[in-house]
Amino acid sequence: MVSAVFHSPLSPAAESAAIKIEAAYAESTGATSQNDLKNKTIQPVLVRPTASAGKPPFDWRGLWLAVLPPVFGLGLLIGVWALVSISTASSIPSPTETFKQAVVIFSDPFYSKGPNDQGVGWNILASLERVAVGFGLAAAVGIPVGFMVGRFEFLSRMFNPLISLLRPVSPLAWLPIGLLVFKGANPAAIWTIFICSIWPMIINTAVGVQRVPQDYMNVARVLNLSEWKIVTKILFPSVLPYMLTGVRLAVGTAWLVIVAAEMLTGGVGIGFWVWDEWNNLNVKNIIIAIFVIGIVGLILEYALIKIATAFTFEEVKT
Repeated sequence: MVSAVFHSPLSPAAESAAIKIEAAYAESTGATSQNDLKNKTIQPVLVRPTASAGKPPFDWRGLWLAVLPPVFGLGLLIGVWALVSISTASSIPSPTETFKQAVVIFSDPFYSKGPNDQGVGWNILASLERVAVGFGLAAAVGIPVGFMVGRFEFLSRMFNPLISLLRPVSPLAWLPIGLLVFKGANPAAIWTIFICSIWPMIINTAVGVQRVPQDYMNVARVLNLSEWKIVTKILFPSVLPYMLTGVRLAVGTAWLVIVAAEMLTGGVGIGFWVWDEWNNLNVKNIIIAIFVIGIVGLILEYALIKIATAFTFEEVKT
């Protein structure tokens, strides 16, 4: 004789929860017995899963890959720097001495003891002001010119040789022209930023226009769209990733140029500050200025990446 034993498919915890649900339902409906409970129609209840049930585990590996390589790279730089500084023939200060000097400098970054003796904060702001003016003028001219060069083949053939000729010219070669024309150090520095940062925006914008699918232009021609609508409705959305890439390259170029220009023109600015510290043989301040220049450039790059990603174009993230 074989006996059949029924095993509940539920786990003990789930079975206990089911019994509690039945008891609560019986109490709410007035059922006094098991048969009464069976005779009543039980409406299905939608049970929403908890947030923790579908939450993926934390990606520790991704965190380590994002954090450790930069930390190791910075540690390698500091280690090489320390080894070079302890050699007998080297006059480079150690990382510890430079850090102590940085604490002193940044304890009062906005002091002012005259036009040629100001804190590092004022010098950074003065350089950023020149970069903003020169870069703004370059964007106002370069982006429209890039649209026209990419849109019309005649203009492309006319400007391509000029761009190829003038783009490789060193920034320091443009500075004397600015001094000759504008008769002042500040406008000459702005002119140098303008002429050196305009080329990436022209080139990238023109390339973006030329890569717009021809089918789009054929549809615009069939619909007899005006040139303004072609630019605003077709070209601009398609060219925006290329244009933002050109803007990023131009900002980096502008920040590089201003340091070199200020070394020669003098006044207030991070480039002048570096040159003044060299004249005073203060190597620790020069190293601090190098880090400041790099950090400001990194912040500008990161800010432009955030602006670019706000338009949800994946191309500008790379």
